[in-house]
Amino acid sequence: MKIMVVGAGQMGLGIAQVMADAGHITLLNNLDHTPPEQGIRQVAERLARAVVKGRTQESVDAALSGFTPSHSLKDAADCDMVFEALAEDQDVKEYALRELDKVCKPECIFATNTSSLPITKLASFTNRPDKVVGMHFMNPVPVMKLVEVIPGLATSKDTLQKVHLLAKELGKTPVEVRDVPGFVSNRVLQALINEAVWCVYEGVGTPEAVDTIMRLGMNHPMGPLETADLIGLDTVLSIQQTMYEGYGQEKYHPCPLLQQYVNAGWLGKKSGRGFYEYENGRKKS
Repeated sequence: MKIMVVGAGQMGLGIAQVMADAGHITLLNNLDHTPPEQGIRQVAERLARAVVKGRTQESVDAALSGFTPSHSLKDAADCDMVFEALAEDQDVKEYALRELDKVCKPECIFATNTSSLPITKLASFTNRPDKVVGMHFMNPVPVMKLVEVIPGLATSKDTLQKVHLLAKELGKTPVEVRDVPGFVSNRVLQALINEAVWCVYEGVGTPEAVDTIMRLGMNHPMGPLETADLIGLDTVLSIQQTMYEGYGQEKYHPCPLLQQYVNAGWLGKKSGRGFYEYENGRKKS
């Protein structure tokens, strides 16, 4: 199968990696942002580390051979499937979906990795709403097993069947949920993250205290604030704003501290500072 992944952030790169690793011809496009070649180099570096841990060089070479950088959405003309993994911004996604709809063959499936935006709304930007579906991968994509599958109002059974089969082929567990703001994963996770931020904002505990309590007391592998830094605080804020607008419930109203951090450019791990400080991608002790 020939696939294009549009968006070369951490989620897009992860999706492209698992697709190429499964033997699919994988085009990586990043619209007008960072050149896709840079993203492919990042994946190559990840896979090189996997060789050190025991993976064979032959399997790494095979995965990388499936990668092709793309500098135009027109390259998706003969793709069987397109994954949209752009920023959590409806206008950005609308532009990409409309442009892709013009060039892709009619049978091409559009899967969006949106964390919270309505699939039905995104599908309305195309002339193929029956072939638009949410496939919400978890971060980091190569490691996490879950894929939330979200049908829009018009998504066909055939499209759903194909994405379920694809998820299983990738070694993932697809779980189908309704098209509501935040779906299940972020409806629960963002409420937890937001409450953790409020605890810091109100002086109840430091980020270290909040995360340690959730790790050791609730057996979470990562604390909610560590998780927020990994996701990116700008993305977290965008998801929470979408959920607040969608549900109109105060519990989804983002804490002012989160907005302050984003305004300051403290976006988490990717910027070197969020609730924690990072150096070379590692949290400072």
